[in-house]
Amino acid sequence: MLIDAGTSGDRQRILSQLAGRTVSAHALTHAHPDHYGSSHAVCEQLGIPLWCGERDANVAEGERPAPGKGRAARLLDRLPAPQPHPVARRLTEGDQVGSFTVLDVPGHSPGHVAYWRESDRTLICGDVLFNLSLPTLQPGLREPYGMLTADPLRNRDSARRLAELRPNLILFGHGPPLRDGESFVRFVESLPA
Repeated sequence: MLIDAGTSGDRQRILSQLAGRTVSAHALTHAHPDHYGSSHAVCEQLGIPLWCGERDANVAEGERPAPGKGRAARLLDRLPAPQPHPVARRLTEGDQVGSFTVLDVPGHSPGHVAYWRESDRTLICGDVLFNLSLPTLQPGLREPYGMLTADPLRNRDSARRLAELRPNLILFGHGPPLRDGESFVRFVESLPA
């Protein structure tokens, strides 16, 4: 299983990293260009289906998302979208993706999903939270940038839901893995109500 596929410029790197491995499907945390940019190329090259949260599937298939708010968001909205790809499976709460359970965690995008494996308390949270400052490239927990988040308050609710799981290992869309679940929980608990 491949989760997310970076930007369109990441295609060759991803395909070379997957060379010699068996991949049965490609699933997204959400349909933002930095997460599904190479999805079409990867799915075509490997002959695998694309799976996506049901409320983001239309974007992965080529529909333009609702315009963001603010000047920076409007500029980003003008960038070309990644090549679309048909979504073979529209994921909903409770679906199984390999050994992970799909969790509906909207906010950063309308159809954002996370992947939770109870057996070892591993969480793939996508962009519900970052573990990186993009301007400085320094690790550290933070909320995703508001200009890139469809509904920041709803995203914060999704972060609280994920913290209640008390994960041991958290994997982010941006930043290194975090093996200190307690610091994840403390950060989420510190967020304004």
